[in-house]
Amino acid sequence: MASQLEPREGRAPGAPTRFVFVLLDRFTLLSMAAALESLRIANRVAGAELYRWALTGDTDDAVISSSGVRFAVDFPLCELDRDDVVILCGGLDVQTTATPGMLNWLRREARRGLRIGGLCTAAWVMARAGLLEGRRATIHWENHDAFLEEFAGVRLTKSVFVIDGNRMTAAGGTAAIDLMLSLIAEAHGQRLANAVADQQIYSAIRTDQDTQRLSVPTRIGVRHPRLGQVIKAMEANIEEPISPSILAREAGMSTRQLERLFRRYLGRSPKRYYMELRLQKARNLLMQTDMTVINVALACGFASPSHFSKCYRAHYHTTPYRERGTHGARPPA
Repeated sequence: MASQLEPREGRAPGAPTRFVFVLLDRFTLLSMAAALESLRIANRVAGAELYRWALTGDTDDAVISSSGVRFAVDFPLCELDRDDVVILCGGLDVQTTATPGMLNWLRREARRGLRIGGLCTAAWVMARAGLLEGRRATIHWENHDAFLEEFAGVRLTKSVFVIDGNRMTAAGGTAAIDLMLSLIAEAHGQRLANAVADQQIYSAIRTDQDTQRLSVPTRIGVRHPRLGQVIKAMEANIEEPISPSILAREAGMSTRQLERLFRRYLGRSPKRYYMELRLQKARNLLMQTDMTVINVALACGFASPSHFSKCYRAHYHTTPYRERGTHGARPPA
């Protein structure tokens, strides 16, 4: 492993660029490995040590990934070289990783001008530290709604990755590859980046203009233009739901035709499908934010907490209050 085991005072001209991966508790292994392997392969393809890397975290021992694999850190949080690139690796329950020590360290390194990025959910910690205020950023789609509620000053997108000045964010999973390929191309040319992608059997390189999620037809497994149009409208109007009759009219069909379309392809009514979308968003907000249950209900288009609780219990077989209580009691690692 080409890691640097101690913090460095400075980097000589032409020396390898060091990436310092900050492992947050319960980080997603896929994103971290995708980013680090891109650097390793770049060195191999170039036949030179273009990059080095090191692991650190809010500990002097080990960090446990979301899959339970333990990673020993090379050194605890400390002052880094100004030429280092910091990559935070996020995952589950990222809010709990925004400790005072982590936030203070990030702010200090940001003031020193370091380039700082976040993978998967790590954008949340960057935003909590104030590193993304007024900037464009992205986060895993599952955390998108909760992030919007928490950080109004961040220009959140649904892109695969975003580079805004010396701040970088990637949505997670294989999006880490796209971010690293972009950085490799920036530093050493597109030809090397393409060769790295080829080694990874990564044939569809994405840019910061590509969005995270599959298209609606691909996601639901049905290629029907009107059905896709209606579902996109539903997803865009969770807080203020649109009636089936209006959805049908805007798609150029009758309400009865819309009902038949949903039952044929999705096995449920438009009303039921819409309800499931709203409840899914509500569950994400309950688990990822400190919003009150009543505010979660309002954000998901429910007029009253009692109606929200009734619908939630019918779908998830528990109440919103119990859901949050159960989620908050994390088992020990």
